[in-house]
Amino acid sequence: MKRRIIALILSILVIGAILGYNKAPVESLVLSEYEVATFAGGCFWCMEAAFQSVEGVVEAVSGYAGGDVINPTYQEVSRGTTGHLEAVQVYYDPVVVSYVELLDVFWRSIDPTDDGGQFVDRGSQYLSAIFYHGDTQRVDAEESKRLLETSGRFDEPIVTRILEFDVFYEAEEYHQDYYRKNVLQYKLYSSGSGREGFIDSHWVE
Repeated sequence: MKRRIIALILSILVIGAILGYNKAPVESLVLSEYEVATFAGGCFWCMEAAFQSVEGVVEAVSGYAGGDVINPTYQEVSRGTTGHLEAVQVYYDPVVVSYVELLDVFWRSIDPTDDGGQFVDRGSQYLSAIFYHGDTQRVDAEESKRLLETSGRFDEPIVTRILEFDVFYEAEEYHQDYYRKNVLQYKLYSSGSGREGFIDSHWVE
């Protein structure tokens, strides 16, 4: 009986998450009407979830940036041989949320002192980076990083790179909105990876 009750509760949670998902799909949005920002912070499932919750963000897309191979697959990127980082392309309304505010979301979602990956995910494909679109974003990103470096919040150096944006390749469909499509699996991964604990220990006042 207990198992049936637990199963019913879990089903309700999953259905509730699905019904609560009222964001328009990528195909129906005219994304060119919005500003774009690109961030790499390890597992793109987690970064997508972080940005999707921000008011003013109309879409966050998981994908790959910074590499040399054209149209890389997840299998290729995950081997760490293409030069790509798992990244998210964030489309946002600057009237509602600024790029500087998105930078703050980014810093609060990663370990900027990790030069070997992010949390449980190790390798160059999981390194953190800010890919700037134009000089204004570059200046804002550099200033944001400088402020974090001088804040005293972290004992280790800030190693997150600031790189010029080149090309973004959208990841396979099964990676998009993973945190919504696979609610329980995502929660287990997110908490087990060490990301949530790190964020709580460094940012929860």
